[in-house]
Amino acid sequence: MLTVDFRTAEMLTSTRMKESSASFRSLEKDFIFNFKAGQQSCILTAPLRIPMKGSMSDLHGRLMLLHNLPCFVENDLKNALDQFIEEETNKSYDQQAETALDKFINCDMGVEQLTDAWAKAYHETTLEHARPEEPSWDEDFADVYHELIHSPASETLLNLEHNYFVRVSELISERDMELKKLQERQSVEMDKVMQELGNSLTDQDVNLVAAEHFKSQQVLENKWANELKQLMAIQKQEYQEWVIKLHQDMQNPNNSSVSEEIKVKQSKSNVPNERVFEEQSLLEESFTIHLGAQLKTMHNLRLVRADILDFCKHKQNHRSGVKLQRLQTALSLYSTSLCGLVLLVDNRINSYSGIKRDFATVSHECTDFHFPRVEQQLEIVQQVVLFASAQRNKKAKEKAELLNGNGGNEDKSKNAERNPSNILPGEFYISRHSNLSEVHVVFHLCVDDNLRSNNINARDPAIMGLRNILKVCCTHDITTITIPLLLVHDMSEEMTIPWCLKRAELVFKCVKGFMMEMASWDGGTSRTVQFLVPQSISEEMFYQLSNMLPQIFRVSSTLTLTSKTPIKNNSH
Repeated sequence: MLTVDFRTAEMLTSTRMKESSASFRSLEKDFIFNFKAGQQSCILTAPLRIPMKGSMSDLHGRLMLLHNLPCFVENDLKNALDQFIEEETNKSYDQQAETALDKFINCDMGVEQLTDAWAKAYHETTLEHARPEEPSWDEDFADVYHELIHSPASETLLNLEHNYFVRVSELISERDMELKKLQERQSVEMDKVMQELGNSLTDQDVNLVAAEHFKSQQVLENKWANELKQLMAIQKQEYQEWVIKLHQDMQNPNNSSVSEEIKVKQSKSNVPNERVFEEQSLLEESFTIHLGAQLKTMHNLRLVRADILDFCKHKQNHRSGVKLQRLQTALSLYSTSLCGLVLLVDNRINSYSGIKRDFATVSHECTDFHFPRVEQQLEIVQQVVLFASAQRNKKAKEKAELLNGNGGNEDKSKNAERNPSNILPGEFYISRHSNLSEVHVVFHLCVDDNLRSNNINARDPAIMGLRNILKVCCTHDITTITIPLLLVHDMSEEMTIPWCLKRAELVFKCVKGFMMEMASWDGGTSRTVQFLVPQSISEEMFYQLSNMLPQIFRVSSTLTLTSKTPIKNNSH
């Protein structure tokens, strides 16, 4: 008789077979299989963990392969394994249940206490009996605001927001004035120091003065930043509390103080405004197109020459406290017709430089009563990026361990070169706003210097990023989107007329293709796409791009047909 003692079965199964479950303790049982090979009787012995958490089929195949078992015992081995695992598992469960019952009978707790504990656990873990989730404060405030902004109290809300806006503007003016005075004073001091350089002062003295100036400026900026942050926090809390109170009062028809309160808020809105933005003349062209294979969907296209931050800035009007361009944005804040904007940024998630700093400055000109400040939203984005990078590196490491030699080393070197806190070109993050002029959602699209070259194609990361942004617009009710047509915010010397025409043609054609895909993404919703060109572009170049747009999108036009051949009546 040939006996095979299979004591290495644990190595053949998944490592998960070694782990014990949370409710039952795993036990080791010997599986014994008898079979005949010709005239010789054989015994296969394998210790198995019960309950078994691995794949029985996988264990069966490994047993056959490792010990070269004859094929005619394959089915018998499988049936024996099934029967053994089922019987031993039931025995294990029965034994564990008996042990639990013994502990229950011999425990010190009373029957009523145990019954209450079991009932509580059942109610908490069963969805049917669990308590419904209570609505959050943000959800309640959103519902209340949406109801009030579509009521006669809408003008009052906008006037109150304008009052807060004026107060923030005054604080910003005070900050700018004090910073300007400090810079002028420091400039005079530095001029005096430079005049004494080489006589009574050295380069080290100049550096010390410059460092002292920088420190003083940082202290002053931090002081005003804290004051501005505190003011906005107070305004946000007061505004939300007043909105909730107004809604509660309006629910009571016998409350006569509501109309008086509205009148008071309206009377306070006539506050003089000294900071008035000068509106620059904008060039724009509008088109209506129909896209789709079978079912055509109408879309609105606009070509606009403006600064991208003009869609975010509030244009104040000293004659009236109500800003009309703010009304539509407020009405659609909690709706299915949101407005989005694509902002081109670098791969660092912050608001300290370039267009990101300018955007953060604009967003701080008015208190956001509905969403967190930009810095808080960016902190959350940074945490998500770090978590995603850690998961990506973990998967790459696991993949590298499975690869042989050079492949794994290349992946490790690539992962080591990448900063986990940065994003890649074509990736984007989203910020939400209620305090911008014409925008609810901002897509911060990461781009690099490659966009300034003349050799990008439809597979460039920035172009694919636009496709993903449009897909997000379809799935999140963003019906108006503003896109930088040339994929730059400012013109430079290398951006010649041929460069602009080629770049515009590429973006036009790609966006048209993406809009064709929208029909399958959202069922064909009418949308408005605004193509934005920099303010510094010439009028001649603007109208060349305007002529290109209808040629690519094939704008529908009415045709008048005339016939010069007389119609003959060939009746016989």
